[in-house]
Amino acid sequence: MEKNLLLVRHATAEDITNSAMVRDRDRELTSRGIMESARIGKYLKDNGLKIDAILCSPATRTHTTANLIAEQLKFDTDNVELADGLYGSGPRGYLALLNGLNESLETVIIVGHNPDITFFADYLSSQDCGGSMSKATVIHLKFDDLSWAEISQKSGSLVKRVDVKDLN
Repeated sequence: MEKNLLLVRHATAEDITNSAMVRDRDRELTSRGIMESARIGKYLKDNGLKIDAILCSPATRTHTTANLIAEQLKFDTDNVELADGLYGSGPRGYLALLNGLNESLETVIIVGHNPDITFFADYLSSQDCGGSMSKATVIHLKFDDLSWAEISQKSGSLVKRVDVKDLN
C-alpha cells in the first residue's frame, strides 16, 4: 500500500536572538508565520490529499503551524499529536516516530524544525529534495509497497517540494 509523507518546516517565528526572556521551545509564530501556515494548509486542501494524521514537535511554533494547517484541512485540531522525538533528537527521532506509525495511516504530515527536517527529507528521498527547507516549506514523499516500519534511507520518491513564497 502506498504511503504519503508531507514534511513541513514550521512557519516564521519570533526571533529571540537578543532575548533571555523566551526559551526557544516557547517561540510564537509572527503574523507572517500565521499567514504562511494558513497558505500551506489551503494549498494542501486544494490538492485534495486526505490527511490521516498530523504530528508535530512540542515547540509552540510547530504546534501552532500544525494547528493552522489542520484548520484549513478541516482536520480536528484536537487530533494533532505532539511528539517529543521531533524536538532536538535529530533525524533519528523522526525516523523512530515514522517507523512506529500505525499501518492504517496512509497520509501523514510531520511539522518540525531545521536542520533536522531537511536532513530527514534528504535521508528518505531517492532524489534531490532541493536543499535546505525554508520556513513553511512542504516536501511530499511517496513510498510504494512499504509499511511505515520498513521506510528507511532512500526508500521514498519526491512527489513535490512547495515553498510558501511560491504560492499565490
